[in-house]
Amino acid sequence: MVTTIQVDENVKAMLDKLKVHHRESYNELLLRMAEGFSDADKESLVATLEVLSSPETMRNIAEGLEAYERGEGKTLKEVKKELRL
Repeated sequence: MVTTIQVDENVKAMLDKLKVHHRESYNELLLRMAEGFSDADKESLVATLEVLSSPETMRNIAEGLEAYERGEGKTLKEVKKELRL
Protein backbone atom coordinates (compact mmCIF):
# COMPACT_ATOMS: atom_id res chain seq x y z
CA MET A 1 0.00 0.00 0.00
CA VAL A 2 1.32 3.44 -0.92
CA THR A 3 0.26 6.62 0.82
CA THR A 4 0.99 10.31 0.51
CA ILE A 5 2.22 12.54 3.33
CA GLN A 6 2.51 16.29 3.45
CA VAL A 7 5.65 17.98 4.73
CA ASP A 8 6.61 21.62 4.97
CA GLU A 9 9.06 22.91 2.34
CA ASN A 10 11.69 23.38 5.06
CA VAL A 11 11.29 19.75 6.15
CA LYS A 12 11.60 18.59 2.55
CA ALA A 13 14.81 20.62 2.20
CA MET A 14 16.20 18.97 5.35
CA LEU A 15 15.25 15.52 4.04
CA ASP A 16 16.94 16.30 0.73
CA LYS A 17 20.19 17.03 2.59
CA LEU A 18 19.99 13.65 4.34
CA LYS A 19 19.79 11.61 1.16
CA VAL A 20 22.90 9.51 0.48
CA HIS A 21 22.44 10.06 -3.25
CA HIS A 22 20.08 12.21 -5.29
CA ARG A 23 18.13 9.19 -6.58
CA GLU A 24 17.37 7.84 -3.09
CA SER A 25 13.60 7.92 -2.60
CA TYR A 26 12.02 9.54 0.42
CA ASN A 27 10.66 6.10 1.32
CA GLU A 28 14.21 4.68 1.36
CA LEU A 29 15.48 7.66 3.33
CA LEU A 30 12.74 7.42 5.97
CA LEU A 31 13.19 3.66 6.25
CA ARG A 32 16.96 4.10 6.73
CA MET A 33 16.34 6.73 9.40
CA ALA A 34 13.72 4.63 11.21
CA GLU A 35 15.92 1.53 11.20
CA GLY A 36 18.82 3.52 12.64
CA PHE A 37 16.73 4.89 15.49
CA SER A 38 17.40 2.72 18.55
CA ASP A 39 15.46 2.41 21.81
CA ALA A 40 18.31 4.30 23.53
CA ASP A 41 17.83 7.16 21.06
CA LYS A 42 14.11 7.16 21.82
CA GLU A 43 14.73 7.22 25.59
CA SER A 44 17.22 10.07 25.18
CA LEU A 45 14.76 12.01 23.04
CA VAL A 46 11.95 11.51 25.58
CA ALA A 47 14.24 12.69 28.41
CA THR A 48 15.22 15.76 26.40
CA LEU A 49 11.58 16.57 25.67
CA GLU A 50 10.74 16.23 29.36
CA VAL A 51 13.45 18.77 30.24
CA LEU A 52 12.41 21.15 27.48
CA SER A 53 8.75 20.97 28.49
CA SER A 54 9.45 21.91 32.12
CA PRO A 55 9.22 25.71 32.54
CA GLU A 56 10.97 25.48 35.92
CA THR A 57 13.89 23.49 34.54
CA MET A 58 14.26 25.79 31.55
CA ARG A 59 14.17 28.84 33.86
CA ASN A 60 16.88 27.27 36.05
CA ILE A 61 19.03 26.57 32.99
CA ALA A 62 18.60 30.17 31.78
CA GLU A 63 19.51 31.54 35.21
CA GLY A 64 22.59 29.30 35.33
CA LEU A 65 23.72 30.48 31.90
CA GLU A 66 23.25 34.11 32.91
CA ALA A 67 25.28 33.55 36.09
CA TYR A 68 28.00 31.88 34.04
CA GLU A 69 28.12 34.82 31.63
CA ARG A 70 28.51 37.18 34.61
CA GLY A 71 31.49 35.12 35.75
CA GLU A 72 29.73 33.71 38.78
CA GLY A 73 29.97 30.12 39.90
CA LYS A 74 32.71 27.71 40.75
CA THR A 75 35.17 25.73 38.71
CA LEU A 76 35.02 21.95 38.65
CA LYS A 77 38.28 21.94 40.59
CA GLU A 78 36.71 24.08 43.34
CA VAL A 79 33.63 21.84 43.55
CA LYS A 80 35.78 18.70 43.74
CA LYS A 81 37.80 20.29 46.54
CA GLU A 82 34.63 21.18 48.46
CA LEU A 83 33.30 17.63 48.02
CA ARG A 84 36.72 16.17 48.86
CA LEU A 85 36.88 14.19 45.62
